[in-house]
Amino acid sequence: QVQLVESGGGLAQAGGSLRLSCAASGRTFSMYPMGWFRQAPGKEREFVAAISWRGGTTYYADSVKGRFTISRDNAKNTRYLQMNSPKPEDTAVYYCAADSKRTAVAATSEGEYDSWGQGTQVTVSS
Repeated sequence: QVQLVESGGGLAQAGGSLRLSCAASGRTFSMYPMGWFRQAPGKEREFVAAISWRGGTTYYADSVKGRFTISRDNAKNTRYLQMNSPKPEDTAVYYCAADSKRTAVAATSEGEYDSWGQGTQVTVSS
């Protein structure tokens, strides 16, 4: 499995911006599709965005499409989630995940991912 560590969470103003990072250990991490998920208090964890291992394919939840951008820098073994114009409803713990089995180009279901970070809290104030 891959070790994942998220960072960059914190307090953001609605309409501002925030960038989350996900650093990974393991030299083969660059070959894995990767996703971001989030879990708000009292809610199920939900899909946010996913990116293929080469970065050519991305998927987004409808709720973040046009505002969030997922990207990856394989040379740095790091993935990013750029959050522009965040809203209070984006408040959640954000998790990055890796699909080491490469079950899909860029899976949107959390069941396809087998490595998870510890999560980073994002709070958006209005």
